Amino acid sequence: MAVSIPYRQHREFLVTYLRPQLPRVALLTVLLFTGIGLQLLTPQIVRRFIDAARAGAAVEALARLAFAYLAVAVAGQIISVLSVYSGENVGWTATNTLREALALHCLRLDLSFHNAKTPGEMIERVDGDVTQLSSFFSQFVIRVVGNAVLLVGILVLLYRADWHVGLAYAGFTIGALLILRWLIASAVPYWRDARQTSAVLLGFLEERLSGTEDIRSSGAVPYVMRRLYEVLRTQLEKSRRAWLRGSMLWATTAGLLALANALAFGMGAYLLHRGVITLGTVYLFFHYTEMLRRPLEQITRQMQELQRAGASIGRVGDLLALQPTATDGPRSLPAGALEVQVDHLSFGYDEGDPVLEDISLRVAQGRVLGLLGRTGSGKTTIGRLMVRFYDPTAGAIRLGGTDIRDVPLTELRNRVGLVTQDVQLFHASVRDNLTFFDRGIADARIMAVLGELGLADWIETLPRGLDTPIGPHVLSAGEAQLLAFARVFFKDPGLVILDEASSRLDPATEQLLERSVNALRRGRTAIIIAHRLATVQRADEIMILDAGRVAEAGPRAALAADPTSRFASLLRTGLEEVLA
Repeated sequence: MAVSIPYRQHREFLVTYLRPQLPRVALLTVLLFTGIGLQLLTPQIVRRFIDAARAGAAVEALARLAFAYLAVAVAGQIISVLSVYSGENVGWTATNTLREALALHCLRLDLSFHNAKTPGEMIERVDGDVTQLSSFFSQFVIRVVGNAVLLVGILVLLYRADWHVGLAYAGFTIGALLILRWLIASAVPYWRDARQTSAVLLGFLEERLSGTEDIRSSGAVPYVMRRLYEVLRTQLEKSRRAWLRGSMLWATTAGLLALANALAFGMGAYLLHRGVITLGTVYLFFHYTEMLRRPLEQITRQMQELQRAGASIGRVGDLLALQPTATDGPRSLPAGALEVQVDHLSFGYDEGDPVLEDISLRVAQGRVLGLLGRTGSGKTTIGRLMVRFYDPTAGAIRLGGTDIRDVPLTELRNRVGLVTQDVQLFHASVRDNLTFFDRGIADARIMAVLGELGLADWIETLPRGLDTPIGPHVLSAGEAQLLAFARVFFKDPGLVILDEASSRLDPATEQLLERSVNALRRGRTAIIIAHRLATVQRADEIMILDAGRVAEAGPRAALAADPTSRFASLLRTGLEEVLA
């Protein structure tokens, strides 16, 4: 079972995300206290009206009191509307700021974190949990804080009316709040578990829906539906437990309010019978008791929201507490093509299960390394380490003589271009997909890059040119790959890594891609990870990996001329068949 969330963490979230809105919070505070003052004033006017009527006051005096009551009531409603509007504005501004911070934080986390989470679960974290906090930032401030002040005001006025009644209600209120707080604290872990099951459900649906073709073609629909029933059953059980805990608040509040009414009637009748108070004061006791009902009910309702917010705060806090292992360094990379040095590199995704062991290599400026090996030999891992998706467990990678761990991540990823066979496209125009929504890149610059890559004619075939809308399933694999090559050009990197970037292309599209590859590596250092023989013919150096170790390395021409080398054997046998 999850642990309860301390109120210190709630307070920290409020302070962090409300501090930038101090003027709005100040206005909300003024509206809040003005509304409370008007609420406390109305029963005082009614009390005076009742006592004046019993005393035979003039009709004009009673009319003035009635008009005053009406004016205060109307003003109170106007203040209430303004308070709700202001509070919602504050709440949504705070949650949108939190969403932005959370999304940016997730983008900075290590790839190992994202590999362990489904997209659906991350959507629930960034949007679902934060949405639960919108009420916390807005309604919590309006209702909980406001009604707490209202509660204090009621007790003070009751004490002024009769100190016996004031003390009795003060004791009753303190006891009621302590009971309600205990019930709330005991329910938070159940709401936290319920939120987690919601994240699991979203992750399950996202993963299965994205794999619809494979599921249907494999006849796995019954299995998927059975798993869905299991996930839904778990969510039902967790949610039911949370709601049952929450319903205890309503039952307890109803019993406490019944006790408050009995207290008001009993003490009012007793004091009126003794002549200590007037009939108007008896009404005042009853009215304030009814007013006491509202803050207690609303505090209880908002505390139920606080239960759900507490679960979300805990989950969001846990996520924000995660820190990336890849941090920025103070040094910069030199301009131009980057020399690559890898010294005794070792790495494993899981402790005790190495993927790469004692890898050393050097690629001079402007040279091309062809990296070969069977599936699972560690080729792709080297590319990921070059851009610091992960950090090595031993050894170092140096670009231009600088350890990449000493370079700011933004600069490193601008100077190292990585193109893989899996291209992410967005539901946006060709322009936005090329520039990653950077409107600072002029169309002339885009067309110049496309012309250099030999893609200008292809763009002209599109119905709306750069404004043509595309998405993940609109372009062919070859067209998507062409976009990926063009993206790298806008960064002007000193090192280009092509990770099997043409492995899924047909021969015609691959020929079109050849010009792009040649243009991309011109004046740059390149590492080409490949299965196809034609792809490594442009390499100056060859390295073959086997089970995470260097099996062979050297100049391509020398290895090809040596009949005893592995590379020569691959050339004779056929690269695709041997390395598949």
